[in-house]
Amino acid sequence: MIAQPDPPRKFLLKNPFLYSGAALAIVALFVVWTIFSRWRENRGIEKRAREERTEKQQEQDRIALEQLGGKELTIQNFYATPGAVRRGGTVQLCYGVANAKTVKLEPQSNPVWPSYSRCVDVTPAKSTTYTLTIADAAGNTRTQSLEVKVR
Repeated sequence: MIAQPDPPRKFLLKNPFLYSGAALAIVALFVVWTIFSRWRENRGIEKRAREERTEKQQEQDRIALEQLGGKELTIQNFYATPGAVRRGGTVQLCYGVANAKTVKLEPQSNPVWPSYSRCVDVTPAKSTTYTLTIADAAGNTRTQSLEVKVR
């Protein structure tokens, strides 16, 4: 038998699979890096948006709390509708208080209580000055008066 010569050895660097495999690996790494960096960027954007929404909500809550009286004992509004009436007519006295434990309206026979918005019907026989007095649990008080004119 004739001995066959060994086929010539190919250098590893002349292998086409090495270059195509390396190119595929580089492309795969680039794709993975791109996806990861966009995912991380989106997380940052979502986090900033969430923080902005939280800040905006806190600001709106702070404004609402201030409008509703905050932590202070306050008479937010006290008014009569209409401000003047004919004898025998009915007037609505409306009030809004914040952080009050008790509410007293004088002279008044109808019961009143702490509320952000409440109206009471009154029928004054003559021009009358109504006084709204509120108190908190610590005993602090606030007072406001208004006059309803009867013609």
